[in-house]
Amino acid sequence: MAETPMTVAFVLASYTSDAPAGMERATAALALGLRQLGHRAIIITAVRTPSDDEPDEDLIVLDSLRVTFPADDDELRSAITRSEKSIAADLRALFRRHQVDVAVYVDGLWGLGRIAPQSRARSVLAMHVLGHAEDLTPALHRADVVIAPSTTVLEQARANAYDTVGWQVVPNALLGDHQRRAGARRAQLRGVGSVRILARLGPEKNVPALLEAGHVIERPIEVVLAEAGFEHATGSQLAEWHRCAQAAANLHFATVRPGGLPWHRVPPWLANAAAVIVPSLKETFGLVALEAMSVGTPVIAFDVGNLPTLIGNGLGGVIVPHFHGEYGLWNATQRLLADPVRYTALSRAAYYRSRDYLPTTVAQTFLKAVR
Repeated sequence: MAETPMTVAFVLASYTSDAPAGMERATAALALGLRQLGHRAIIITAVRTPSDDEPDEDLIVLDSLRVTFPADDDELRSAITRSEKSIAADLRALFRRHQVDVAVYVDGLWGLGRIAPQSRARSVLAMHVLGHAEDLTPALHRADVVIAPSTTVLEQARANAYDTVGWQVVPNALLGDHQRRAGARRAQLRGVGSVRILARLGPEKNVPALLEAGHVIERPIEVVLAEAGFEHATGSQLAEWHRCAQAAANLHFATVRPGGLPWHRVPPWLANAAAVIVPSLKETFGLVALEAMSVGTPVIAFDVGNLPTLIGNGLGGVIVPHFHGEYGLWNATQRLLADPVRYTALSRAAYYRSRDYLPTTVAQTFLKAVR
C-alpha cells in the first residue's frame, strides 16, 4: 500500500538558500528527500529575500519575527520574546493554511522550539546542537518527538542531565547525489591537487590555527570561508576572518577567500581537491566531511564529536588524535598523499560510506521517527 502523503513544515529563523551552515543545508536536504518520496515540505524562515528574487511557494517568511541577520543568540531571543504571541499565532495560522502534519523546529532557539505553539501538527524538536537550557527546557516540554543528527548530541545531553529516553538519531543528509572523482583524475589530484578547507566563520572551526601550522606542507592550500546568519557575538565573524587572513598571509601557497560557495558548487569544489581537512574542535555531525566523502575526496579530521563515527574511525578518511594538534593534521595529510595505495582505498571507502546519507534514505529514517 502506498504511503499517505504528508506535509512537513520546517521552522528555522536563519534559513536561506546557500547559507553556509549545517542546520540550513541539512534542512534543505531533508526537505528534498521528503519531496522525492512524494511528500510536501515547506520551510518557514525569518530571512527576507530581495523582492526581485523568483518566489518559492515552499519557502515562507514569518513576518512577525523581526530580526536583523547576522544575529547572536541574545538578539534573536529578545526578538522572539517581544513578539511571542504574534509569532505563535502566525505559526498556527500557517500550519492550518498548509494542512501541516508535522512541524519540525530546527533548534530550541533558532528553530523557535522554545515557543512551539500547540496545533494539530505533530511537534518535532530537531536538536543539531544542545543549546542553552533557557531555550532547550521549554522546547523539550513542547515537543512530541526529539531527534538529533548523531549520538554525539545524545551523549552531550545526558552529560548535562537531560533524559534522552525516546530521543532518536536522524542523521543529516547529502543535498543531492554528485559525481565522484575516481581513477586517473583522482590519481592526478593526489599528485598535484590542492588541499582544501571549507568552513563557516566560527571559532570552533579552528581555521586560523590550522593555517598557522600550514608551512609544513608543500602543496597549494585553498580556503573558502563564509559568514552565516548567526554568530557568537556581534562582529565575531569579521574578527575571525581577520585572524584567518593574517595566518594565510604567512604562507606562500595559500589562498583564502570570503563569500562561501552556493550549495550546488560545494561538492564539485571538494571533488577537485587532493584532500579536505576538517580542523573543527567540535562537530555534532560533520556535513563538510560527508560532502567531501561523497565525491571520493579523503578527509583528514580530529577525533572530536561525530567525526570519527562519520568517517568510520579511519576507514573512510584519516582521524588524528586531537592532542597531536594542527601539525598532526598536516602531517597526516602529507603521509596520505605520499601513499597511492592507501589514498585510493580511502577514497573508494569514503564514497561508499556516504551512500548511507542520500536524501531519500534519511527522509525514510525521519518518517519512521516522527510517525
